[in-house]
This record gives sequence, C-alpha cells and structure tokens, in this order.
Amino acid sequence: MKHPILFLCFCVTSLMAQQTEYVDFKTAKVEIGFSDKGEIGVGGFISYEFDILKDIDSVYIDAKGFDLIYCSLDEEEQDSIYDGKRFIIKRAFKAKNTHKLDVFWSTRNPKKAIYFIDWKGNDSIKDNRQVWTQGQGKYTSNWMPSIDDMNEKIEFDINISFVEGYEVISNGKLLSKDTDNNGFTKWHYDMKHPMPSYLVALAIGKYDKKVEYSKSGIPLEMYYYPEDSLKFEPTYRYTKQMFDFLEEEIGVPYPWQNYKMVPVKDFLYAGMENTSLNIYSDAFVVDSIAFVDKNFVNINAHELAHQWFGDLVTATHGTHHWLQEGFATYYALLAEKEIFGEDYYYWRLYEYAQELHEQDKAGKSTSLLDPKSSSTTFYKKGCWVLHMLREKVGDTAFKQAVKNYLKKHQFKNVETDDFISEVEKSSGEDLSEFVVTYLKDTSDFYFKRKIKDLEFKLINSKLSLRFLRCGMENKTEFHKSNRDKKLKSLKNDSLSSSAQEWIFDDLQTDSLINQKEVFKYALVSKNIKLRQRLAQTLVDIPSELKTDYESLLKDKSYITIETALFNLWKNFSEDRGKYLNQTKDVIGSNDKNVRILWLTLALITKDYQPENKAKYFQELTDYTSDNYGFEVRQNAFQYLHQIQACNDSCKENLKQAATHHNWRFKQFAKSLLD
Repeated sequence: MKHPILFLCFCVTSLMAQQTEYVDFKTAKVEIGFSDKGEIGVGGFISYEFDILKDIDSVYIDAKGFDLIYCSLDEEEQDSIYDGKRFIIKRAFKAKNTHKLDVFWSTRNPKKAIYFIDWKGNDSIKDNRQVWTQGQGKYTSNWMPSIDDMNEKIEFDINISFVEGYEVISNGKLLSKDTDNNGFTKWHYDMKHPMPSYLVALAIGKYDKKVEYSKSGIPLEMYYYPEDSLKFEPTYRYTKQMFDFLEEEIGVPYPWQNYKMVPVKDFLYAGMENTSLNIYSDAFVVDSIAFVDKNFVNINAHELAHQWFGDLVTATHGTHHWLQEGFATYYALLAEKEIFGEDYYYWRLYEYAQELHEQDKAGKSTSLLDPKSSSTTFYKKGCWVLHMLREKVGDTAFKQAVKNYLKKHQFKNVETDDFISEVEKSSGEDLSEFVVTYLKDTSDFYFKRKIKDLEFKLINSKLSLRFLRCGMENKTEFHKSNRDKKLKSLKNDSLSSSAQEWIFDDLQTDSLINQKEVFKYALVSKNIKLRQRLAQTLVDIPSELKTDYESLLKDKSYITIETALFNLWKNFSEDRGKYLNQTKDVIGSNDKNVRILWLTLALITKDYQPENKAKYFQELTDYTSDNYGFEVRQNAFQYLHQIQACNDSCKENLKQAATHHNWRFKQFAKSLLD
C-alpha cells in the first residue's frame, strides 16, 4: 500500500466542537507488538468502527509524537493529516453511516503512558524486564492511536505479541495465546463492554498467578513474582471477602468478565483501576510482618470499587471527578469496615476530617465541584459527603439510589446531578441545600464540628469503649474523671486498635497527666499499631523505660523496629553494638527500611566491625542503582547524603534518578543534586 502524504498543518472548524456529538466510535480491534532486542518502542495496527451521528467534514483520533502513522478508510487508501498530536481524516462524512478506519503506527521512546522497566537489552537482566501502562492523567494516545476524550467509550479487543516466557496481561478475558516459530507469543484478550481509552492497559513481566472465584462466579486473578510466593497470602489477604461484600453492598453485579491484580516495579501511584485490571505498585507486596505497616487492602478495595465508579459510569469531565474518587474512597472504607470493624471505620473518618480541617485552616479548601481541587478534597471530602448523605436519607434510600444510578447510566458518562437526582427520587427529599453546603461551598469549616462528633463517638463506642462511658457532655469533665480509666485502657486487649490509638493521641494532649505513665502503659500493650505509634512519639527515652522500650525491637512491625533501633542507638551509645547485633538479619519491608538504616548505623558506629565496613558501604551504595525500585534507592540516597558518603558511583546513580519517570522520585533526586 502506498503511504498517504502526511501534511503538517491543517485546521477545520468542526474540530472545535466535541467530536462525540458527531461521531460515535463503537469497537476497536488492536494488534500490538514489541521488539525482542531491548528497543524501547511499540507499534501495531488498530481497526476502528464508528457511526456518524451528524454531518461532519473530518474525523480524528489522538496520537502524540508517533514516528509513523498511516491509515485506510473502508479498506481504501485515504489521505490524512498528522500534526504530531492528532491524526485527521478529511472527508464529507454523512450522518447515519458506519465506517471502518484501519490505522498502522509505530513510536520509539514514547514520552509517557507506557513504561519500559529494566529494558536494557542485557541478557543477564531479562528476567526483570517489564512493560506497563498508565493511561489516566497521561493519555493512552502517547503509545496507541486512541481517543483522549473520556466521553468516548469503545469496546476494545486487544491482541499483544511479546517474546515467549513472559506473562502478558490486558483488559478483559484471555481467549487464547499462540506461540509462533520466531519465539513470540500472541495473547488474545476480549472485552464485552465499552470503556474510555484511558482505561486501556497492559502489564508484561515474569509472573505466577492464583485464581479464586467470587460468590457470583467472577474469576479473581492474583499475580505475583515467582520469588514472592511466600508473600502471596498477606498481599492478597481479604480480596475475595471484599469483592463479595462490594457486590452485595453496591447491589449491582460486577460488570466485567474478571478482576485481575498485577504488581509492577516503579509504578507512578499506589494503584490504577484499569477496566478489569488493577495495576499496582509492588511496594504493596508484603510479608505477614510488613502487612501491619503497609498493605494492599485499602488500595485493592479502592481500585475494585472503581470498577463500578469510574469504569462502569465515568465522569464527563474533571468537575465531577469526585463521582469516581469520592465513591471509591467511601466504598473502600466500607469494605475495610466489614473486615476491621466499626471502630476502624470511624477512626479513619476522624483522620479524614482532621486532614480536611487542616486544609481549611491553611486556606486551601475548594469546592468538591472544582476540577482543580486537591486529592484530599476529591477523595476524603467526597467520602465524607457520601457518609453524611447516607446518614441524612437512610440506608434504604441511599442504596436504592446508588443501584438506580449505576443501572441507568451503565457504560455511559455522568455528572453530579445524575446521582443527586436518583437520591432525591428514592428518598423523596429536596437535596438542594445539601448540595450547596457540602458540594459547592469552598470551605470545610464543618469538619471541625465533625471532629468533635467523632471524638465522642470514639469515646462512647458501643462496640469497644462502653466501660468508659460517664454520661458527661463536657469533654473537660470527661478528662478529669476518666484519666485512670483511659490509661488502663491502653493495655486492655478487648479494645480495638483504632480506639487505643485515639486514646493514646488524646492522652498526649492532656497536660495534667504524667506522660511517662502514658508511655509505660502503652509499652505493655499487645497492640502492635499502638506500640508503633509510641515508638514514633517517644524519641527521648527515659532510662527507667529503657528495658521496656528495647522490647520494641522484637515487634512484628518493620516500622517499629526501624524507629526503635534508631532511637535506642541515639539515646544509649554504650549499647549501640548490642542493638546492631540484635537487628543485623532484619531486611524490613520492600523498601529495605531496616537494612538500609542498619548499614548506615553500622558504618558510623565507632569500633563496630571495622573489618566489614567496606562491604557494608558497598552494599549501601549498590542500593542506589536502578536494579532496585525507587523506594529502595530513595532510602539509600537519603542516608548516604546524611552521612556525606555519596561517592562517584552514588552520584552517577543520582543523576540517572533525576531522569526517572516517577516524578516524585525525580524531584527528590534533583533536590539532592542541587
């Protein structure tokens, strides 16, 4: 086929209007291919079918920075215009006609949205090679010709060819995989329903997987690195329970063929709710000890809730972003409530309210309907609005409204009024004042009151703090008459972790109580999270609490061990060698938090294993290389910087880190270089 000429500049008035008013893209058949020679790039073929709704003189797809792109329309060669951002097909398209657009493309070194990890062409590290995508906020059109407008929903069927020996995961159901004579395997994925282009995703790497089935028969496919088989259970703990709970709580069946969860190295965020495919940071792959410190439960529940709120129904634009993030935050918290209990639920709401109140005090509060609002507003305030709305209209009306809202607008785009109108119908209430106060108002002043309400709710919890009730309305009087009871509650194993943490924080603000007594009681608690909070609070350790504080080094929490090791090392110089010997075999979480601290302290502790210092320094420096995830590297860079020991190798790694695709890590590296 002769390639059409690609003109560099072109303007048509019809492109100024939203294309979805004129064109409806229905299906996309995609063929994606990669090189096996360590080349960073992607190419392929995509066949779109679309309907013309109104007469229009051109149709476009988004395609950013491609090296090669050309097409045929209805199987005939077609002139097209490519300006580096949009691929435009000019023709007098008439309403009520259907067309087929076949697009061929390739792009080398795409700037974003697809990431090639450890893709160096070195045979020794091929097992570490990954490819993964992140479309939301980045645009899939950076690596595949697609539609950036989230109001255009398309049914995608995706075929991906990759060198054999790797797992290739994408949206939908895997129909087949076939290996050719050249050592490539083609993976065929099928979607039954439409979705926006930003939710198209793939993840490629060395994985094993296990599959469970929900009560409704949905396959729950849980991927993990082969070397992390012992971390499988704590990583995916409660997955089936949360899935079954959310299906029942939401009242609408899970809308996709399966639910897949895949960890990847150096992910941009905690997780991403691609349709049927939750790609998440491998920092959340944990063992049973790290589970206490940082686990996948909330991220898993949040991205799962998005399969309804964001994927099944999608906001029309940023003004209504809370319909995705607020709902996902709220339903994830409900799932955690099912697992961890009511006290935990109110404790987290209490924390959200405090965060919103602090935002308000800083003068940064915005309307929930402001597309430029912070994540705190979209996530935390959105969650709170749903909690308060449910309390206002009652469980029955709220759940019926959610069910009606999802069914009415499934596979479509929504605005806030679409949801509110369903709540008004099911409850019979006029919610215009509620909308003005909680959705449109820019202030979060009311969260100051909510904090007070939750303090009393936590104190008088029917579940676990019943014995602390005093029947007093005045909080000051409560403090005076119940200090002893609250102190003793710190070692009462019948209390929930959340309740004890709240009591500990509350006692920290009480100037009339001996703080050493608070620490003494907390140190004998069996509550690991409470002891962790104490370790982080008690920095200057009184000698009389030394023995009890040393017990923190044996806690089943890597954060507690890390914090206690540093504080003990700092407070009791005569016992530094003893503390280092006790913790020399502890690695810590995926970011190697304990090991990296241990190496640093071993290097700067006078007379401690001088014969091994060169070996320890080399190990610490090695952790700055890109063989490790950015969390490990950041820890190593920080400590080497603090002890002024970043050598030439470390500095070269730091320069490389300053070009990293994760912007937070890149900014960190740049700040150290400056």
